[in-house]
Amino acid sequence: MYLITGGARSGKSSHAERLVSANERVLYIATSKILDPEMAERIAHHRASRPAHWRTVEQYRGWQSLIGPDNDPGEAILLECITTLITNVMYDAANGVPEEEWEFGFLEQQVNQHIDELLAACAACPAPVYLVTNEVGMGIVPENRLARYFRDIAGRVNQRLAAQAEAVWLVVSGIGVKIK
Repeated sequence: MYLITGGARSGKSSHAERLVSANERVLYIATSKILDPEMAERIAHHRASRPAHWRTVEQYRGWQSLIGPDNDPGEAILLECITTLITNVMYDAANGVPEEEWEFGFLEQQVNQHIDELLAACAACPAPVYLVTNEVGMGIVPENRLARYFRDIAGRVNQRLAAQAEAVWLVVSGIGVKIK
């Protein structure tokens, strides 16, 4: 498992795509959901920019059906992105409760359950798995409660992923630096 992290628009996606392009076959797992017209446009752009021969699945949970011991070792896996996955899991687990009433301890447990499943799936997988995530903790402390908790949860998830990863790249201004 390999982790690629960086800030928004840092070039981490392009870096990850360059890393996996060394493989003839790629399974691209997109974790985004279309929630509004802007997101639909972003997703359409991403779909169009990927190589046509890459296999794409849009899913943010249920890793056992996509990543595991039965994967072909010759097909690299690129999962983008962990931060979006965290957002989707948090909103699913909140189950319509207004954000100001969210119980963040419970939500983090739900996120960690999904990350545990993902880590186990990656460990059992004979194919290389590349995970893209956002480094959200390098700026100022967010002014609202949801953003502060999200930053904390994402930061702790990234630490867990980095600890398990064989290699970690930090991407800044389009330049990937291997930090592990």
